[in-house]
Amino acid sequence: MIEQLYRPGSVQQALELKRQFQQDAVYFAGGSKLNATPTKTRQKIAIALSQLGLDQVSWQQGALHIGATITLQRLMDTQLIPQALREALGFVYSRHIRNQATLGGEVVSAAKDSVLLPVLLALSAQVVVGSGKTMALEDYPLCGGSELLLAVVLPDPYRTCATRKIARSAAGLPVVTAAVSRDAQAKIRIALSGVMAPGRLRDAENSGLSGLALEQVVAQMVSPPDDICGSSVYKRYITGVVVADLLADCLASGEKS
Repeated sequence: MIEQLYRPGSVQQALELKRQFQQDAVYFAGGSKLNATPTKTRQKIAIALSQLGLDQVSWQQGALHIGATITLQRLMDTQLIPQALREALGFVYSRHIRNQATLGGEVVSAAKDSVLLPVLLALSAQVVVGSGKTMALEDYPLCGGSELLLAVVLPDPYRTCATRKIARSAAGLPVVTAAVSRDAQAKIRIALSGVMAPGRLRDAENSGLSGLALEQVVAQMVSPPDDICGSSVYKRYITGVVVADLLADCLASGEKS
């Protein structure tokens, strides 16, 4: 439970506060994850990021840079972002949550059922952290999520990409969220959440398969549990179908372009 709140005026001040309080402190942006189960924080000191100017979207050296503290709704309303990302933002059904939650919070929390991480992974997203280092989004969890996240970078934001969320209702828990992309060199990226921790299916990407064959391979690669969202058999089946359909959409889009 948060008992103290600090509002640093610069990134350097935020980093210094974290060094001072270490595990007793947590970075605070929108607060939607820190105040909700199961990601509710146990830290008592919050370091607010609202004064750091990390809420802008801009082009820098040919890449799209998205500030970590931009809210999901404001990002959704930004014309620069790719359509697949806009669709994924729409998977967050509640506008109230989109007005509070930030992109950085979604990345740092890395929730198993995240509806944003699959499309970001499919778009080869990178992150810029407080030390100034840029790394692949999929490598960010390796630092324990403790590094201050400054921005998400999309080096190739407008590559062909499609995403889909399967749930019983628009506001329901996701069974699976999948995203598939195809770049100018015809390289495929497949990313999932819900049926597994957010991540890529590299073997499926490199298989060269499509259609029913891809469905079957993908279904064998995931091992979700039976739960309120459905049986393991159903989840594996629907994941294979969705991935194959998204790849077909990407291939068809590439032929049209």
